[in-house]
Amino acid sequence: MEPSDHEEASVLYSPGREPKIVPHINANARKETRWTFWLITAGLSTTFGAAVPTGYNIGVINAPANFIKSWCNDTIYETYESVFSEGNLETFWSAVVSIFLVGGVIGSLGGAWVADRLGRKRSFLLCGFLLFVGGVCFQFCQTLSSVELLMAGRFLVGLAAGLTTSTVPMYLTELAPLGLRGALGVFCSMGVTGGVVVGQIISLEEIFGTEEHWQFALSFYVILVVIFFVPYPWLPESPKYLFVIRRRQDEAVNELKRVAGKKVRDEYVREQIDAMRRECTPENDEESCGDGQSTVQKPKERTIWSVLTDRTLLLPLVLVCALQGGQQLSGINAVFFYSVRIFESVGLSSTDAKFANLGAGCLNLFVAFFSPILMAKFNRRFLALLSCAMCALFLFCLTFIVFFIDDVEWFSYASIVAILLYILFYQIGLGPIPYFIGSELFEVGPRPAAMAMGSLASWGCNFIVAMLFTTLQSAWGAFVFLPFAFTCVALTVLLRIYLPETRGKHISQIVPLVAKGFSSKPLVP
Repeated sequence: MEPSDHEEASVLYSPGREPKIVPHINANARKETRWTFWLITAGLSTTFGAAVPTGYNIGVINAPANFIKSWCNDTIYETYESVFSEGNLETFWSAVVSIFLVGGVIGSLGGAWVADRLGRKRSFLLCGFLLFVGGVCFQFCQTLSSVELLMAGRFLVGLAAGLTTSTVPMYLTELAPLGLRGALGVFCSMGVTGGVVVGQIISLEEIFGTEEHWQFALSFYVILVVIFFVPYPWLPESPKYLFVIRRRQDEAVNELKRVAGKKVRDEYVREQIDAMRRECTPENDEESCGDGQSTVQKPKERTIWSVLTDRTLLLPLVLVCALQGGQQLSGINAVFFYSVRIFESVGLSSTDAKFANLGAGCLNLFVAFFSPILMAKFNRRFLALLSCAMCALFLFCLTFIVFFIDDVEWFSYASIVAILLYILFYQIGLGPIPYFIGSELFEVGPRPAAMAMGSLASWGCNFIVAMLFTTLQSAWGAFVFLPFAFTCVALTVLLRIYLPETRGKHISQIVPLVAKGFSSKPLVP
């Protein structure tokens, strides 16, 4: 159901206070739903220049792992004359893999500061710089016989990944008009998903996943970074960032007009300026914001601590962190890890099972391509609830099937069906929505801090799964899926009670619904 045109109110945050509602802001912004040149360019540049390389570095490391471990062992012996036992080598390799996640956590924590101090656009530039330097480290680590370069590269791309997931979705949703906010917001999710698949393909032994060429597999993504940063100097900065945070009204108006295109209505521009002006100060002091022709001195920035201690932001912050953390704790990585064994159980060879697992990743990507359409046509709340509930159901089914897979002949095929259906339902909600939901629950001031905390939850939970999954899988067997299933159940309950619908709604409609913490009633019209 499409929201009707009406007079809206602007909600202004102030630490320690209830959100302040300022009436009479006409909200016809969602009529401006054209895909303009700069919207498309910004979407493609950020997706292929940062999001795809982020996913690439997640997917590329598994296939050539044995070759890289062997090289690490030989290089450490030649450099330090130290011999690693098999256990020590596995521990060292775990550090090489997990330092990427550590970088993701640190990058997420710094995302709020970077987004406010450097701006949304230059945050993207920093992501590209870190990715480029990381790729150079990968390319020359074998030539220079330096394990340290390999680890430095993994850490740098991890930093870039954390910054990407906390700043790029925010940048895109702030550029997008109301009607395209969800469609543009899922570009980052699509890029990460696509990057994982591309990384898996490039790292196959038939391409670069060999003893001689694995460094090319690790650094191949740099080509994308270089190509898709070519239009960077001409990309627009977020008008909301310029107006509300930096108080550069003239620049903000110019960028707004450039993003909206030549056919933009003057009424739309006036409405956007009016809405941004009323967000400038918590006290709604319009004189300090200016009349659109001047610049004022004090940016409206919110630190992570001020957001964490603001009671009016508690519930939306919990929702963002629960969705981002729950995305990792929903079991998607566990399902892909276990799927190779399941494919082998139906008679596929080890090689064929790996290709079948790659096919499952391609299904994940295929469904992701429909995310912009789904976000435009269906409510976020409906998709999130459906995704969480169905993922829980198929994880319970997968637990039962895998436990009895050796006793019932056709359970091998049933397990494949369960995996594919799980992937399908994961990608319609849990996959894309957590990336941009923070931009729809928070106004411009606290948004960077909230997005940073959500990204921190995502990378932190990813780290936990990476560290514990193998141990739990060895100890619990098929029951390793149960914690993920219960996570999906808990997430379903939380979203059912507290997640408001955000599609097609201005922030002023959403904030009052979640401003009273867990006493909020977001479903009350």
